[in-house]
Amino acid sequence: MVDGWSASMGVRRAAPLILILAATVGVLVGCRDRAGMTPAPTTVTVAKPVRQIVTDFLEFTGNTAATDSVSLVARVEGYLEKVHFTDGSPVKKGDLLFTIQQDQYKAQLQQAEAQVAAQKAALRHAETELARYTALVKEDAATQTEVDHWTYERDAAAAAILSAEAQVELAKLNLSYTTVKAPFDGRIGRHLVDPGNVVGAMGQQTVLAQIDQIDPLYVYFTINERELLHVIERMKQASAPPLSERAIPVYFGLSTEDGYPHEGRLDFASIGVAPTTGTLQLRGIFSNPDRIVLPGLFVRVRVPKPERRDALLVRGDAVSFDQQGAYLLTVNDQNVVERTGVKTGSQVGEMLVIEEGLKPDDLVIVEGILQAIPGRKVNPQPESTSPPSVTPLPASG
Repeated sequence: MVDGWSASMGVRRAAPLILILAATVGVLVGCRDRAGMTPAPTTVTVAKPVRQIVTDFLEFTGNTAATDSVSLVARVEGYLEKVHFTDGSPVKKGDLLFTIQQDQYKAQLQQAEAQVAAQKAALRHAETELARYTALVKEDAATQTEVDHWTYERDAAAAAILSAEAQVELAKLNLSYTTVKAPFDGRIGRHLVDPGNVVGAMGQQTVLAQIDQIDPLYVYFTINERELLHVIERMKQASAPPLSERAIPVYFGLSTEDGYPHEGRLDFASIGVAPTTGTLQLRGIFSNPDRIVLPGLFVRVRVPKPERRDALLVRGDAVSFDQQGAYLLTVNDQNVVERTGVKTGSQVGEMLVIEEGLKPDDLVIVEGILQAIPGRKVNPQPESTSPPSVTPLPASG
């Protein structure tokens, strides 16, 4: 009986241990089952690159300049009477800007006109006397010397009239210089001389203000010798006409603007390369109707190259960058994500030109990039909507 009781007690003591072992085995088996489950592949959106004919661009740094810039000066001496404009305001051609004291110049004009009248009277008198003495000589009532004298008086009076009329024109010109007017449409700076000051004294030209024409507007920039020779060679290969016979578009953008929103044309190229810098100066002309862009600003300039070419483009937000450079995430034929290193080119609208590293049939991940990890499988889905619009680039000729 003692032996039966001991056996019963042993079974009871072993039962909890068996339950613990069974639970442990169950947990391990459950963990192994969960660890062995394969997660569902991440769904990503893919698209093939877009093929398009594009124009490459050369990019420069330039600066804006007025198409016309004039320093208004006092061309006659006198007191500055009045300023007729507001500093910094736009002006029209012919607008009155300054008035210089006019009294003395009006008097000089009257004096010159009076001298003309006096010389005309002298001419009439000389002609009358000449006619009289010519008749008297025929009657032997006068000498030839007297006739010669009045001939001289007549000719001298005629010459004096021409001189007096020239003085009238000079007096009118000096009087016109007392009013300073705008030579063209533009924007005027501040006045540099206040009313009441003497201007033009001692024959010196006193600068009164500066006026600039900024519509249209110039942008100057330079191209280095290497790029210039490359462009010339490309033009030879493409049999393009010389620059003087082509309307070459030029684009610029301010530092606060996206892209190159201002469009103009190339209107000047220097006749030679500067030997000190090895650059050629170029100039573009642009419309500036609102006169917002001012002279002296630094701008980004872009000029199309002569040739056009076939290129592959992808969405700009599909391109990523790391320490190795630009890359795209693509999906291979096994639906595995791959890192594809690429060389990017110019931007065309929302698309980016891919120069190297991409093939036309590659599937580029355009959505779900953050969830795509190189080396892992994904569930690629074709892009349901059309790719972003690709704005056609202007022709280079």
